[in-house]
Amino acid sequence: MSSSASPTSTFRVADLRQNRPTGFDLRPNAKELGALADALGLTTLRKVVFTGEIRAYGKNDWELVGALGATVVQPCVVTLEPVTTRIDEKIERRFLAQMPELPDDDEEIEMPEDENSEPLETHIDVEAILHEALALNIPQFPRADGAELQEAVFTEAGKKAMTDEDVRPFAGLAALRDQLGSKEDE
Repeated sequence: MSSSASPTSTFRVADLRQNRPTGFDLRPNAKELGALADALGLTTLRKVVFTGEIRAYGKNDWELVGALGATVVQPCVVTLEPVTTRIDEKIERRFLAQMPELPDDDEEIEMPEDENSEPLETHIDVEAILHEALALNIPQFPRADGAELQEAVFTEAGKKAMTDEDVRPFAGLAALRDQLGSKEDE
C-alpha cells in the first residue's frame, strides 16, 4: 500500500509518540485493489482511501480514528447485473494494554460495551484494519434498482411442482373451504 502520511501501514507501538498523533493515508494501487477485490469476492474495487491517525488513548492505550472511502462493484443477487456501491465510513479502534477479564467458561458471557476494543500488540497494522473494515461494510446482498426475486419452482420430471402458495399453513384449508363453498352453491 502506498502512503503519503507515513511510509508504512504497520506501526511499531514503541515508536509511536505519546504527545502527537501519527497520521496515515493508505491508497492501494491497481494491483493491490485487484487482489483485495478477489479476496472479498467483488467484481471491482476502486477509489479506496483510508486516512486517519493513531494517537495515545490514556497512559498505556492507543486509538485509531480514520475515514474509509471505497467504491465496490458486485453482482446483483437477483439479476447478476453489476451493482455499484459507495462506502464512506468512520473507523475507530482502541488498542488496550489491559483487556477486561472474561468470566469462566461456565458463566454466561455478556459482550463488552465497546466492540472497537482489541488487545494491544507490539504493532498496529492499518492495512489489516482497512481490509477488515471494508469486508464488514460491503453489502451482503446487493440488488440492482428494481430487481425483485420472483417465485422459483423446482421438481422432478413428471411431478407437479410445489409453489410458495402450497406451503402456506392454511393453503390446504382455503382449498377445502373453496371446494365446500362450491358444493353448497349446487
